[in-house]
Amino acid sequence: MMTSQEQSQITQELQSKIWAAANALRNSGMEANDYRDYTLGLIFYKYESDRFLRKISEGLGIEFTNLDNAQEAYEEALKDPDAKDVVDVVKSDLRFMIAPDKTFHHLVQDVNHNTFQMADLAQALQDLEDSDEVFSGLFDDLDLNATKLGSSEQERNTTIGDVMSALEQINFAEDTGMDIMGNAYEYLISQFQTESAKKAGEFYTPQAVSRLMMQIGMKGRESVQGVSVYDPAMGSGSLLLNAKRYNSHPDSIQYFGQDVKTAPYNLARMNMMLHDVPTANQHLNLGNTLGADWPSDEPTTFDIVTMNPPYSLSWKPTKAMETDPRFQPFGVAPKSAADYAFLTHGLYHLKSNGTMAIVLATGVLFRGAAEGRIRKALLTKGNISAVIGMPANIFHNTSIPTVVIVLKKQRDGNDVLFIDASKEFRKAKNQNEMDPKNTQKILDTLNARKPVTYNEDGTEFSHLITLEKIAENDYNMNIPMYVDTFIPEPPVNVNQLVDDVTKAQEEITQQNKKLNKLFSQFVGQDKAKQTEIEKIRGLFK
Repeated sequence: MMTSQEQSQITQELQSKIWAAANALRNSGMEANDYRDYTLGLIFYKYESDRFLRKISEGLGIEFTNLDNAQEAYEEALKDPDAKDVVDVVKSDLRFMIAPDKTFHHLVQDVNHNTFQMADLAQALQDLEDSDEVFSGLFDDLDLNATKLGSSEQERNTTIGDVMSALEQINFAEDTGMDIMGNAYEYLISQFQTESAKKAGEFYTPQAVSRLMMQIGMKGRESVQGVSVYDPAMGSGSLLLNAKRYNSHPDSIQYFGQDVKTAPYNLARMNMMLHDVPTANQHLNLGNTLGADWPSDEPTTFDIVTMNPPYSLSWKPTKAMETDPRFQPFGVAPKSAADYAFLTHGLYHLKSNGTMAIVLATGVLFRGAAEGRIRKALLTKGNISAVIGMPANIFHNTSIPTVVIVLKKQRDGNDVLFIDASKEFRKAKNQNEMDPKNTQKILDTLNARKPVTYNEDGTEFSHLITLEKIAENDYNMNIPMYVDTFIPEPPVNVNQLVDDVTKAQEEITQQNKKLNKLFSQFVGQDKAKQTEIEKIRGLFK
């Protein structure tokens, strides 16, 4: 069994190789979203193809040494009726089969021999999609005939061939463990999403924030089997997958997620598979969270709800939404900002003893009109448990401050813990980053829920505020109204001040005497000059 240090080293090497392979498209001038989808799709296919060849070798009783030998053994097995049974067993186990001339390894050999045709790769991807429902539509966003890959068929073949050749330098069939592969894939997603966020305004949750939110949700459930987690704005599924880190029964976790875009939806599906999440535990949907409700079949409520939806998204609420059970208890969010629509949707799908954590822009804390009424209803019902002010500039797509709002479906009391974590960061090259010590301070404060806590400089870090106090402020939840971050001037010690002034005066007197004595030795050249010297001496009496 590998040590954690060995795992870390292998993971870093794998990350470096994968990122280097991605540069074939990354440096082509293609938009980040596009080269992300192509690269991650090809990596996924190569991973499954290499894994298939390894399983074939093991099934035939042949020690796996390299892909060349595995490919040869596979081709020979199909000629032998007895050995062909092994292929059928592997197909049943993995839920797919790849034809010998469609393995990633064989296709790269075609690239090397200048016989590669894009149609062969397209057919290989289609065959995998058709092999089982779990793969259906997985490569829908990979348009292999797109002109962004090249203006001619030959240029497109060359572009994709270069990426495949670079990826072939990585042997995904090596027994490094799913965690290592999953983490490497997660790293690549974060790198791509970072660039996508910068260029396309996409919303990617930094791992530090993602892990903080999942730890908040998992509190008290660390040893519980069958925990259910739900993210109605799941993106690549990274936030959901952090549940594995904080539960001692990761194979029992049930994952529910939805996204409105095909690319992130398929990315989340790949991410789940590469993290070895059992197929029966994956419940992902392509759909609009702000449209028809999902999930509408049991189960419809979950232990943990986490999300980082797009901030202040314009949407089109309908008249029917006024009686929609997701929104009706609180009111419908205004068309100019769907923040509270996402929030109340998540709260609706939370179990009575569940915990929800959502990232939103700070405007939700104090904007009025419809949002003010929704906020009042949430506070009055005791649904808002805590408000955590996050550091500015920790998201790639925006430098505006954000908050993590922690909600409960049912709880005793209606007070709110306000935490000002705006200074809990480390300044990095282009933005701010949160370290484990920063997030742990937040978690400790949440768990302790003391009336007030302080930073080392004496400013308040958190303050537990009654509903009555918040009501006095017209249900405004702006954090500076409740957490005092003013650094007062230190009190003046009068006795010390008198001593200091006295000593200073004595020092001045001594220096004046020395200067007076010095100028007494000067003699003017005439009466006028002597008068000037006497005036100067007079300053030091």
